[in-house]
Formats: sequence, C-alpha cells, structure tokens
Amino acid sequence: MEALQYLAQGLSVALQPLNLLFAFIGCLLGTLVGVLPGIGPISGVALMIPVTASLTSGLPTDDAATSSIILLAGVYYGAMYGGSTTAILINTPGENSSVCTTLDGYQMAKQGRAGVALAICAIASFVAGIIACVGLLFMAKPLAEVALKFSPAAQFSLMILGLCALSSLAGKSQVKAFIMTVLGLILATVGVDPISGVARLTFGYSELYSGIEFLTLAVGMFALGEVFKTIITRDYAEGEPIKVGSIIPSKQDLKDSWASILRGSFLGFFQGLIPGCGATLCSFMSYIVEKKFSSNRENFGKGAIQGVAAPEAANNGAAGGAMIPLLTLGIPGTGTTAVLMGALIMFNITPGPLLFQDHPQVAWGLIASMLVGNVMLLILNLPLVKVFAKVIETPPKYLIPGIVAISVFGVYAVQVSVFNLLLMIGSGLAAYYLAKNDYPIAPLVLSLILGPMIENNLRRAMNLYNGDYSMFLKDPISLTFLTIAFLWVVIPQIMKLRGKKVLIEEG
Repeated sequence: MEALQYLAQGLSVALQPLNLLFAFIGCLLGTLVGVLPGIGPISGVALMIPVTASLTSGLPTDDAATSSIILLAGVYYGAMYGGSTTAILINTPGENSSVCTTLDGYQMAKQGRAGVALAICAIASFVAGIIACVGLLFMAKPLAEVALKFSPAAQFSLMILGLCALSSLAGKSQVKAFIMTVLGLILATVGVDPISGVARLTFGYSELYSGIEFLTLAVGMFALGEVFKTIITRDYAEGEPIKVGSIIPSKQDLKDSWASILRGSFLGFFQGLIPGCGATLCSFMSYIVEKKFSSNRENFGKGAIQGVAAPEAANNGAAGGAMIPLLTLGIPGTGTTAVLMGALIMFNITPGPLLFQDHPQVAWGLIASMLVGNVMLLILNLPLVKVFAKVIETPPKYLIPGIVAISVFGVYAVQVSVFNLLLMIGSGLAAYYLAKNDYPIAPLVLSLILGPMIENNLRRAMNLYNGDYSMFLKDPISLTFLTIAFLWVVIPQIMKLRGKKVLIEEG
C-alpha cells in the first residue's frame, strides 16, 4: 500500500507537462542513439548532459535535477530499445548488449521476418521495463532504509565493493581494468583539498583548482572517443539494410516467445541488481538459459524467436535493475549509471539512502517516469519502427560533425572555458587509444565519481575511530562488503588459472 502512495507521488511529478516532454525527448533520442551503430547509451547520456543543464538552467535545483534525470534516463532505456534495430536489419548491434540479438534476429530478417523480430523486441523490452519499474518501486525504499544504518566504514567498504565489482567484469584484462580504476581515483584527487586547502596535482593550472569536471571527461571519453574511433578506423555500417516488412507477430510467435520474455525479464532484473554485471552479460546469460530450456535447440542461431525475445528482455530488465543500487546505495553498477550519477551530482544531489529523504521528488519522479517512458517507447517503437530503420542509412559525414558540434557547444555552454574544451578533446583522443589497447573506460569514470565520496567516508571513519584502521574489519557490515569485494576479484583469477591448468594437462 505504501508503495502505491510513493507511485502516486512520483506520477504527480512525472506527469507534469515539462517532465512528460522531457521523457518523450529522452525516449526518442535514446531510440535514435540505439539505432545508430557505435554511439551506445553511455555516449548518448554523456552527450545530453550539457544539453539538459542548459535547458533547465532557470529552474529550482530539485525541479532542474528531476527534469534532467528524467530525460537522461529516457535516453538510457531508449537506447536499450533501439539497439536491436541494427542488430536485426544489418547484423550490427547498435550497442554491446544487442550482440546476442544478432544471432537469431538477423537470421529472421533474412527469412523475411525482420518486422516480426523488431516487434517482439519492442514487446519484450516493454514487459521487462515494466517488471523492472515495479521491482524498483517495491525494493528502493526498504533498501534505502537499511543503507541509512551503515557506518562510515561500511559506506567506504560498499564503494570499494562497487569499484571491484565493475572493474573485475570490465574489459578482457582484469589488470588493465584495475589500472583504469586507480587512474580514475588519482584523477579524482586533482584540485584543492577541502580539508587542508592544499592544491593537489594541479601543476600550476588554476583551472584545475576545482578538480577535473566530470562533464568534460564524460563527453570527451564517450562521445568524442567514439567519433575518433569512427574517423580513424572507418568503423561504421555499410551496405543495404534488409527491408522491414510486416511488424505484426502471429499468435504462434507470441505463444513461442512469452515465456522467454518473462524469464529474460526476471533474470536481467535480478542480475542488474549486482554491480558490474551490466546488460551485455545479462543478455548472454539469458540466451544461454533459453537455449538450455528450449526443446528445439538446433533452431537457435537459425532464426529462433526465443533467441530474440530473451536477450532483449534481459538487457532492458538489467537497465532497470541497475537503477536500484544507484538510487539506494549510491553505487552505479554500469558505465551508464555512473554517468547518470555524475549528472545528479552536478545538481548537488548525491544518490544514496538519503536521496529518498532529502529529494523525494527526484527519486520517485524518476521511478514513475520510467513507467511512463516504457509506455512511450512501446508506442514509438511499434508504429515507427520503419522510420527508425531509415536512420541507419544516415551518412557518417553528417552524423559525426553533429556529434562534435553538440559536444563542443554543450561543454562550453556549461563551463565557459577553453581549457575544458582542450581537456575534452585530449580525453577523447586518450579514450580512443585506451580502448584500442583494451583498457576499459567505465572503471575510470566510476572511480572518478566515487573517488571524492570514498575519500570523504574514509576521513569520517578515521575521525570516528581515532585513526584505528582495524575498525574496517571489526564492523560486521564493512567486513562483509570487503570480503565480497576480495572474493569478487580473486575467484575469477582462480577460475582462469584452473582453466589454463586444465588446458596444459590436456595439451
């Protein structure tokens, strides 16, 4: 009953005309971001942060934060919807979590069933989004109340767990992921120390006294990084896309896919609760589970509709599930939620257990807007799928200058600093070369955001415990988080070593 009251409170915010408009814009832009290969939800959200900051500049802080985060969240789950379009039509996933969709979606398209595959993707995404919203509605408040009881030591250890979880699952090399995590923590210390007033790692540049701006780094690394990658490697889709055809699924299609949609939705949602899992891992897991449950396994990879429904439901369920640790614990579990967290912090609103007490309008407005947004996306995706399919044919010579223009004008409008523009360009080039050498960007961004919070909680704990570091192990909650973090890092390494040992023995 209490959850319904919170929902009503959230809907009163989400259904305000301005927020409805922002939700629609976010969903539309997010779908376009998902449709265009190579951009992805992280780049799309990062690119829109300066735009939302400009659009909401005249509003009170909470209103501006609510409207902005509603638009950015719309871009996030809109991109999860749209990523399947290119995966099905030209065998090129719009973003990483749509990789599994290519396996059967493209085969369905070659059989003349592209429209049906796209319709099932839209339905699966809608169902998963609604399930995730309901789960978020019922789980957010209890988790936040539990988190309020955490000591500074437990909060510090929880953030360490978040870093370890994302870093251990990001990229091909765990060592490279941890290098990026440490680099992000170093960058987080740049600026004037709030306690001592000493300038740290500023190298005499007064522009760095306030620290490295998250917006500058995020837009540079995600948006411009992808631009440089496209320009240098010519990494964009070519060739004629397959025609969409009829978008109305038959009764048999719905019968074959409904169980897969539900399984994928719940699996994705609960996996999304775990920091570091991400939508890509969830979609692969869902595909594997579906193939195992199927009585017609040999059809997978040849156009099985279950192979389209399950991963699409999973990646959208994971997107909703990932919002729970972000809002209740202040721990972003994916790169995109890390960017969303940075956007909230720009408005002086810190995600975590106090969010629901201090800024209920933002918290419940966002949750309710996800329900509204999923309905909008279903309405957008089914009738307009043929229109979105045309977007694939946008020539890079028009697309790339547009992204660069939005990046430059957006960052300059918010920061009004040439130094930050140069920093944005430099971080974009750095992101390209780092990604080229398999150094993941997400851990760096996450640690840049969590760095000041980790330092703050460490100092609070040291003051509370008179410099006794053993209290991090004596506090049972802190010890639990640190143990999980340690196991999260060590177990994959043990499994990798065991796998190598087996291969050597077999060889």
